Amino acid sequence: MSQHTPFARFPEHSTESLHELTHQLYESQQTQWPMLRDGVAALKNVQFRPVPCGSFSVRLQYNPKRIVSTGAKVDAAAIKERKCFLCGAHLPPEQQGILVREKFLILCNPMPIFPEHFTIAHVDHIPQSIEESILTFLAMAKELSPRYSVFYNGPKCGASAPDHLHFQASPVGAIPAEKELPAYLRTVKESGNVRVATAEGYGRSVVVLTGSSEQAMELAFLRLTSAMRRVTGTNDEPMMNVICTFADGTWTIIVFIRSKHRPDVYFKEGEEKVLISPASVDIGGLVVTPMEKDFLRADSALLTSIYQETSVPQDTVRRIIEAL
Repeated sequence: MSQHTPFARFPEHSTESLHELTHQLYESQQTQWPMLRDGVAALKNVQFRPVPCGSFSVRLQYNPKRIVSTGAKVDAAAIKERKCFLCGAHLPPEQQGILVREKFLILCNPMPIFPEHFTIAHVDHIPQSIEESILTFLAMAKELSPRYSVFYNGPKCGASAPDHLHFQASPVGAIPAEKELPAYLRTVKESGNVRVATAEGYGRSVVVLTGSSEQAMELAFLRLTSAMRRVTGTNDEPMMNVICTFADGTWTIIVFIRSKHRPDVYFKEGEEKVLISPASVDIGGLVVTPMEKDFLRADSALLTSIYQETSVPQDTVRRIIEAL
């Protein structure tokens, strides 16, 4: 846990909503923490470029400051050698956070992809895993609405700190899939008052759960991850990126089912190398490119192949749905 005095504690001694406190943290930290102030200022210079990809489109973001995350070494040896940057004892002196129910600390991300980008880190150094904390994830989505959505990167598909449990939060609608996906969805079944849908023509493998009961959503999510385990034949947490929103009394959980972390082009040498490392934001339609050459040359063929290569086949999605 942080050695600093928290900016605020929630819900203890707080008369304000969590989303209001979180916004206040963002405003306060910019005045007190130069690294965050510089990161936010750099966002004014990021460039965007839309890339039509047939039945869907992708938005590219040229963001040089994201090189640290995109290029992060996440193998076991590299993790063991570095200090965990999400542990309270290693946070910068200027960094404060909101302590939520004594378990999670909401922190401003100093290398943001969008304005008001937060990391929600567990106070203990425990491995990245969503299943035991899915109720907290759902609660965060509700309490941070209507201002923010929450998302999760699995330990083997995008988390730059796979050794420390954390979620992230972003402004509602900042990840394109939040607004785009409804047009692609097809309901395939109802499971315990939860609607289960898949996307057609979206270029990625995705299952979407929608419901108004926290307990029903928890159960449906755990059934989904159990089915993913059985179908993909893994004992580990299934590879996935998860985005959760809450609006009008209803949760929406978007689960992108992954087959691998990084595409083959990521590991090539010289000019053939493309530094795109898909996590929730990227697989959700906002592809972050820290290298200008990749931003300028990424086209429909490249982006479509990256999505296909890092997603499970549609047949696997069908089998997962059947196993629910």
